[in-house]
Formats: sequence, structure tokens, C-alpha cells
Amino acid sequence: MVVQQHRSGGGARAVCALALMGVMAATAGCDGGGGGGGDRAMADERGGTDSLDAVRGAAAVLAGPSAVTSAGTGTGAVTGRAAARAGAPSVAGSAEVRTSMETAAGGTRVTIRGRGTYDFRNRTGRLTVVLPKDAAGEDEHRPIVELLAPGALYMMNRGAGVPADKWVRVDTTTLVDGNLVTGGVTDPMAAAELLRGAREVEYVGRTVLAGVTVRHYRGILDIGRAARGASPESRGTLTAAAKGFGTHTVPFDAYLDEQGRLRKVRHRFSFANEGPAVEVVSTTLLSGFGVPVSVRLPDDRDIYTGKIEQRQAGDGRAGSGA
Repeated sequence: MVVQQHRSGGGARAVCALALMGVMAATAGCDGGGGGGGDRAMADERGGTDSLDAVRGAAAVLAGPSAVTSAGTGTGAVTGRAAARAGAPSVAGSAEVRTSMETAAGGTRVTIRGRGTYDFRNRTGRLTVVLPKDAAGEDEHRPIVELLAPGALYMMNRGAGVPADKWVRVDTTTLVDGNLVTGGVTDPMAAAELLRGAREVEYVGRTVLAGVTVRHYRGILDIGRAARGASPESRGTLTAAAKGFGTHTVPFDAYLDEQGRLRKVRHRFSFANEGPAVEVVSTTLLSGFGVPVSVRLPDDRDIYTGKIEQRQAGDGRAGSGA
């Protein structure tokens, strides 16, 4: 299981094991500006229902009006003020993205970073992911190019034995964690869709993020609840995560600007299959809303379908994916 490999990666290398081992085991043999909207777009500062509504509606604001009807009528469905916000002209549509995924053990912090752009309407994005040095017994690693699409993750420069001009494709609905952490990056739309499962939200206060005034919300979400209320494009991966995680509850911090757009979200995922729990913190930052996004998914002839060799984290041993 992928989560078990998270544990076997060992201590400070746990996050690296997510990207370097978990994906390989699963893939082997597989075919802006701040702008002002005022209270029209934001929950007020009284918290309570308004805070829940603002946080649960974050995905709809990013994706646009179609997200209101596509999310269904589950417990995480967008209603009320969130629907009004989703139809407002302040919807994001696309954004520049920066990500980080980190863990700490034995006094050492390990971080995987990503940067790129994402189209929230089409649920597609392109990110360049940089692994830390010595993540798998090597000093340097070529950046990994990741293409994100509904139910799929495409990676280039991924895994020993894969030709340099070939992509590796992962069906994210088959991953134990729905690819919330396995690929080293949480899909930005999945990060927002998770907030549909918010069940406890506290309004913390106003702060400034990269020169933009934002409202900070803190709470707990339920992955199963988020999956039931997610859009059809995200439902498969979140359903997989709801089945695979040992616990459904995930603490989060979300930062929304004056137009209700998600600017930053941090999730704290916890894995505790065996031994002490390992916490993985995934952070997504959004800016430059409306930026052009061009993602061309690989043709079948460009996708590698053979065996993928993998190295054990922290040593030079190599094996083939199973």
C-alpha cells in the first residue's frame, strides 16, 4: 500500500518516499491582483454559518458558475451565499500555483516544492516539482514535470528506466490516498474541493498575504463528506482517499481574499498505519488569477507502459515496480 510505503520511507525521508516510491509502486505496469469585492463576496466576521459557507464555497468561486450545479446535492454541496459568490464576476477561472509538501522527523525537515499554473474550469494544470537533494540516495534530481487532469496524473523525468521523452501516467482513482500526497503535490482543485467537507470552522481574523488582505479561517474537514459533495471531476479521487485514509478528519487553514477567492490553503494529513503517526503538511498558494493556462495531455504513443525501476529512499538499492 502507498501509505505503508510512506512509513517505510523512514523518518525525515517520509515525504520523499511519497513521490519516489509510492507513485512508482502504483504506476508500474499501468498504461494576480487583489481586487476588491467587499461584503458582497465574503462572509462577514461573525463566523458561524457565514464562515462555513465561505470555506465550503471556495471551489465554486475558483471554478465558476458551472461548479454550483455540478457539485450535486450532497452534504458538501454549494448553496446560499456560496452559490451567489460562484456566479459573481470575481470567479478565478485559473491561477498561478505554488505548492509545498513537507514533513519533519528526527529534527530534519524535508520539503518538496512545485510551481506552475492551473485551470480550475477544465481541472487541468502543469507544475514543475523539485525534490530535495539526496531524496533517494542521490545528490541531485531533475525537476519532475507533472500534468494534472481529472482522474489522472502524468509525469516526465519520473523513475529509473523510463525513456527521457516518455510520460508516466497514473490513474489517481486507484491510489490509496487519491493522489492528495503521493505525487508530492496536492492537485489545486482537489485541495479546494476538500473544503466542501468542512464541518468545524473558526474565523481567525484578517491578515495580509503577499500584499493582499485576506480572511483566515481554521477548521476540521471530513474527506468522506468532501467526496460526497465534490464535483464529478474530483469525486473519484476524493472517494479513493476517503476509503484509503486511516482517518477522515483533516485540520486545515484557509485564506480567502475580499472576493471570496482561495489564496492559500494548508492541509495536515496524518498517517498512522503502524507506529507513531507521521504528519504531512500540504500547502497550496494561488495568485495571478486569470493567467492563460495551456495543457496538452500526452498521446498514447508518448506514455511509457513498461516496468519502472525504483530506488529505496536513503540507499542505492534499485528494484522494479510491482
